[in-house]
Amino acid sequence: MAEAAKYPNEHIVRTRVIAAPASAIFALLADPNRHPDTEPGDWVRGAIDTGSITATGQIFSMDMFHEAAGGAYRIDNTVTTFEPDRAIAWDPGQADESGTVVPGGWRWRYDLDEGESGTEVTLTYDWSRTTEETREAFGGFPVVPPEYLDASLETVERAVTGAE
Repeated sequence: MAEAAKYPNEHIVRTRVIAAPASAIFALLADPNRHPDTEPGDWVRGAIDTGSITATGQIFSMDMFHEAAGGAYRIDNTVTTFEPDRAIAWDPGQADESGTVVPGGWRWRYDLDEGESGTEVTLTYDWSRTTEETREAFGGFPVVPPEYLDASLETVERAVTGAE
């Protein structure tokens, strides 16, 4: 089977305009304890001993749960982009024996562009660098359906605006 057909959606981009300033949205995204999720308890369980993200290179850990990945697990994340009120990105991975986080090959990135009618928030999920071994070990994970990104952006909007 061709790689493109076997692994569709390796680079997913979703955008939503949120009626809030970029600074409020960025503050939410830079706090791993408040990271958006579509169904509490399904994916993200919570940050572990983590304060707000303040710089590129910072590492934060999250307890996760995903059935295809075998249930509960912990993921370490390395911040790869930190531009206050503009962009934030991180590469999930696992710490090796020395404590160095080895990226898993996928990346989450939020870009913010504040305009007159609100802030355009672009969420990108890219797992094109994930090895075949990792893909097979997780039963196709980290395939994330585009609908998950849409739901995450809706959750960001609710959290920042207080809308139900």
